[in-house]
Amino acid sequence: MKKLGAITIGQSPRVDVTPEMLPFLTEFQVVEKGALDGLGPEELAALAPKPGENVLVSRLRDGSQVTMSKQSILHLMQQRIDELQAEGVDVILLLCTGHFPSFDCNALLLEPDRILNNAVHGLLAKGKLGVFNPVPEQREASLEKWERDGLEVFTAAGSPYLPGDEIEKAALSLKEHDVDLILLDCMGYTEEMKRTVKQITGKPVILSRTLVARVLGELG
Repeated sequence: MKKLGAITIGQSPRVDVTPEMLPFLTEFQVVEKGALDGLGPEELAALAPKPGENVLVSRLRDGSQVTMSKQSILHLMQQRIDELQAEGVDVILLLCTGHFPSFDCNALLLEPDRILNNAVHGLLAKGKLGVFNPVPEQREASLEKWERDGLEVFTAAGSPYLPGDEIEKAALSLKEHDVDLILLDCMGYTEEMKRTVKQITGKPVILSRTLVARVLGELG
């Protein structure tokens, strides 16, 4: 059985994510690590985004939401990659859909951003794309990431980590734009959330975690 190292930008284990991915990963033994593992409140607060930095959102072990800057955790992600390589994993998966600079990694490193980018562009050559992000502060980066000639992008903010009706409200906002395809652009979105968005909008919806897991399953 191959050994898969899964790295969340939050804290591990991601009991809210990996159970929905495991049915596609039957040929892998999964080892989880988190960029924020072992950090206390003061250390976490120091990672908060500063003006001009890219905003990332994830989950702590206690289930609460955490917001950080991408720039502040790159060295922590590299540390987890190094640890997994030392443990002899065959494949490393980043449990985040954000775009990252190249990491130093000799193992096969799978980045959801690359998989999703090619999948979306393959499915929707032109038209209207709706993109879910956890927080409004990610809107500009999301537009920059997804807009291209022939593709009009509409974003909606709805956190997968907070209670309430954020997902429903975000889905209704995208419904008004009559988009052709919707991407839930965060590994925190669940299958239940996908069903909710699809029911409200009547549009096809890509769930990041299961699409990535299906691709990864091909390597088993």
